[in-house]
Amino acid sequence: MTYKDYLDYSKLPTIFCPGCGLGIGLKAILQSFSDLNLKKEDIIFVSGIGCSSRIPGYVDFDSLHTLHGRAIPFATGVKLSHPEKNVIVITGDGDGLSIGGNHMIHAARRNINIKVFLFNNMTYGMTGGQASPTTPLKKITSTTPYGKYDSNFDSVELLKGSGSGFIARGTVYHYNMLLKVVKESLIYKGFSFVEIITPCPTYYGRLQGIDDPAKFFIKLKDFVYSIDQKDILKEEEKKDKLPIGIFKNERKETFEEIYFKIVENLKAK
Repeated sequence: MTYKDYLDYSKLPTIFCPGCGLGIGLKAILQSFSDLNLKKEDIIFVSGIGCSSRIPGYVDFDSLHTLHGRAIPFATGVKLSHPEKNVIVITGDGDGLSIGGNHMIHAARRNINIKVFLFNNMTYGMTGGQASPTTPLKKITSTTPYGKYDSNFDSVELLKGSGSGFIARGTVYHYNMLLKVVKESLIYKGFSFVEIITPCPTYYGRLQGIDDPAKFFIKLKDFVYSIDQKDILKEEEKKDKLPIGIFKNERKETFEEIYFKIVENLKAK
């Protein structure tokens, strides 16, 4: 199978804007499925609300399009009822870190064996370009016309504090590196979190004065640096940039392993 075999061609083309990176991110995920020989019947996508949350509509396997911010609780239920399945949450910076932020924290704390791919375009792209939890300081959005003045989340640091066993970040510009990170997260046994930085040319880019989607896409390489260069680069070279790579890969007992042990012990009494 190739990544194309996981697509539902009856739903194409997508509704994504020209220059949006969501299709690239989806390809990286589906290519990882192909490389790992995952069967369609063993995969379940779960999403909430937002541009990235429309992704499950374009795949040819089981998926749930749920409530805003509630993808992770739905995914938790699916995983506990079907522990043999690969349960994957597709979410965005607004859906996963704002209204769904509390669920993100506690799923990581419990170490439920689900995979979360959070597409970060630094704005609420579907509803008009409002500021999101990851919008950088001073950036113009439809709700911050004079510049955003409250600090933004660093999702990697948030997930470190929440106890996630696997944490990574990539961009749709650095495709080969993103593919490697996605595959590592799928292999990992336990809660895994991958932030995928992607451009939103329609709202975020345009409001920053970038009217060419291609130029905005290329600018992603100037927005990040490799975690491998963390101790090599000077502080001014890292200023206002995000590191990309794998930040944590630590094996822990999963929530399901603990849960089913308790169930078996209760049955034995």
